[in-house]
Amino acid sequence: MTAEKEESFEKSIVRLEKIVEDMESGDLDLDKMIAKFEEGQALIKLCNKKLNEVEKKVEVLVKKGESITTEEIDSDD
Repeated sequence: MTAEKEESFEKSIVRLEKIVEDMESGDLDLDKMIAKFEEGQALIKLCNKKLNEVEKKVEVLVKKGESITTEEIDSDD
């Protein structure tokens, strides 16, 4: 995956789920397993970047609402 062709967060998550499924199947040889792992790492990095960007936007929106508060988001997933 190249930086020019960044996928949406949702598509990246779906792709990550498929990669995990493929890796857990046990049907991949070592080279394919490593390639899937590397692709997964790149997708995780992309998702983390997007999450950080969204977090910053939310903080800006909260600050614009006059009261500056930070609330912890409970993520059970």
